[in-house]
Amino acid sequence: MANIKSAKKRILVNRTKYERNKAAKSAIKTAIKKVEVAVSEGNKEEATKALVNATKIIDKAGSKGIMHKNTAANKVSRLTKLVNSAK
Repeated sequence: MANIKSAKKRILVNRTKYERNKAAKSAIKTAIKKVEVAVSEGNKEEATKALVNATKIIDKAGSKGIMHKNTAANKVSRLTKLVNSAK
């Protein structure tokens, strides 16, 4: 355990950031899953709505530094391609 006051604070701050990032990553995975499920069921309308929501969540995570901007762009691109190829 840290003895220095600033080190103790860093531990608390890092824990808070870890929890926040964990929640955001979980939300991203859930949003992606909803898009994939809608596409697999063949429901293009629902998939499009889910894609809009997922894009918003992913872009926000990319801008906040939770994931790299290029990773966020790749995920959005992959999902968009999936929805567009759905029947």
